[in-house]
Amino acid sequence: MPAAKPEEFRRRAVELARSGDKPVAQIAKDLGISESGLRRWMAQAEVENGERPGLSKDERSELVRLRRENRVQAMEIEILKRASAYFAKENVLPK
Repeated sequence: MPAAKPEEFRRRAVELARSGDKPVAQIAKDLGISESGLRRWMAQAEVENGERPGLSKDERSELVRLRRENRVQAMEIEILKRASAYFAKENVLPK
């Protein structure tokens, strides 16, 4: 997997591709990146600018964080349910 390019590099590559001076394939080749990667960057830039529906980087990272928290909380709830059932059984006094 190639190393991630800096954000400034991506932004400039998208600007070059949008200028329309050269085909996207040629720009990608000149920059040493894949055409599909450049097209992905262009699509993400459109999402970030509100030109296209989708999740921005901030929204995507927040969604990942919230899903992770949700998983942890679900596990904690399950542990507490099992613990309360166990202690409820232990505290039953014979009459």
